[in-house]
Amino acid sequence: MTKPDVLANGLMTIEVNSKLGKRKCVINMTSKLLGNVLSILQREGYIGQFEYIDDGRFGKYVVELLGKITRCRAIKPRFNIKHTEIERHEQHYLPGKDIGILILTTSKGLLTSKEAKKMKIGGALIAYCY
Repeated sequence: MTKPDVLANGLMTIEVNSKLGKRKCVINMTSKLLGNVLSILQREGYIGQFEYIDDGRFGKYVVELLGKITRCRAIKPRFNIKHTEIERHEQHYLPGKDIGILILTTSKGLLTSKEAKKMKIGGALIAYCY
């Protein structure tokens, strides 16, 4: 049996509920990575407050949606890129310049592509949102 991709499922849940016009959504399976990605989406203004609820099994996130998400997906496979290649991958995954964010996992933690370019750090692409 294969393990589910918690990040991909969580981001897909957010995208679908946002497109349906809902104000809140519940993500049933959680992980630290998903929580950190939600923190970045909140900081960038794509989602509102979110709350972790420990149900004794996998846990849940209740996320406030602001209706600003068109597409929010995990990137698979999660391949490594250099800081000089970030611009090319932004053009591939995002619809236009300065629209949306790429999320990378780096040696400094999770960063957006703008932060990674500023710090001149490469890393593994894990998600994008616009």
